[in-house]
Amino acid sequence: MTYDETVNYLYNCAPPFQQVGGAAYKEGLANSIALDNHLGNPHRKFRTIHVAGTNGKGSCSHTLASVMQAAGYKVGLYTSPHLIDFRERIRVNGKPAEKEFVVRFVEKEKGFFEPLNPSFFELTTAMAFTYFAERQVDVAIVEVGLGGRLDCTNIITPDLCIITNISPDHVQFLGDTLAQIAGEKAGIIKPGVPVVIGETTPETKEVFLAKAAEEESPVIFAENERVVMDAVAEKDGYTYETTYFGTLHGELGGDYQQKNTNTILAALLQLIGIGYNISEEDIKKGFASVCSATGLMGRWQKIADTPVTVCDAGHNIGGISYIVNQLKRQEYATLRIVWGMVADKDIDAVLAMMPKDARYYFTQASIKRALPACDMQTKASQFGLQGGAYASVGDALSAARAEASADDFIFVGGSCFIVADLLSAIAQEQ
Repeated sequence: MTYDETVNYLYNCAPPFQQVGGAAYKEGLANSIALDNHLGNPHRKFRTIHVAGTNGKGSCSHTLASVMQAAGYKVGLYTSPHLIDFRERIRVNGKPAEKEFVVRFVEKEKGFFEPLNPSFFELTTAMAFTYFAERQVDVAIVEVGLGGRLDCTNIITPDLCIITNISPDHVQFLGDTLAQIAGEKAGIIKPGVPVVIGETTPETKEVFLAKAAEEESPVIFAENERVVMDAVAEKDGYTYETTYFGTLHGELGGDYQQKNTNTILAALLQLIGIGYNISEEDIKKGFASVCSATGLMGRWQKIADTPVTVCDAGHNIGGISYIVNQLKRQEYATLRIVWGMVADKDIDAVLAMMPKDARYYFTQASIKRALPACDMQTKASQFGLQGGAYASVGDALSAARAEASADDFIFVGGSCFIVADLLSAIAQEQ
């Protein structure tokens, strides 16, 4: 098989959650354990850091990887979903797994996994752990796919666990209260392994304290550590004044990066404390070069200067609330928003937050889960949001650009799949 044929095979034999939603979800670790045993337990051949949470997992994982690469470690990075190429999910020192590896893994192992009928994420996780073992990484930063307790990444015993925050998302699987969701995320906490918690509410904090006590695990609440003392927005990110690491510049520009940064620095303090050789200069270099070092995309990413055009993959109530507040602070003649969401999100709650003074270009991503643009337009009108409907992200952005003046501001978002279609179109143009 060619690489493209192999990826299509993976999508067809085990459709990813991003394409079909809940139908792709498989609860439990039985398949993951069977795959791992068959492959020789590759996850035991390198150290790991486990990252869970509703929002901020990707930014935290990529920034940690960038810092550790700057410190000289050979770093595996496993994240999801991908935006342009499947191989974005599996990286070593920022470089995606080779196409030849993906083809070889599937051709060699499909005789075993086809009867097992694993989910797409179970299979991808096994592939990632195999790749990291083959490449002999020093440490792998592993992002949870969904939840934590029953997520297939939860076969690892990491050096450190990180749980960024809790807000409503995937409630059909994780529960419809913050305490229930926190209970699922807290499932990654392992006996004796320290856990850094980024943000809490009174109801989630009690859950984390109880689970950490049960596992006899040290628990660090980053919001109480105050590692970041001040943050100043710049055109190219943020400048942070920190308690332990002096002044550092972070190139990621979203407002939510301020809390992510506090969480990341609290985690780095723990890693240094357990023996990782990471200097202040490594941290400064890592924060300043996350995108180039790791390939991170879609986090308040500027894609054009005239008019200023920004995309962001935030897609739930917690993430979008930060985006809306940041949009309100931008300077523009007219705010133009290219917007689409998947049908299984809390769309009404999100639309209720959106700016009413913007011109909207409603669209849909090229996946089955996408809410049709006309349906989004109808729903949005009930919240006083006005605009046209467009069949594709490219059509919507073209319309926004055609109507925009140089001093307007265009935002593209609502779903990571909207951003994926946008970045894929840009990549094809280059």
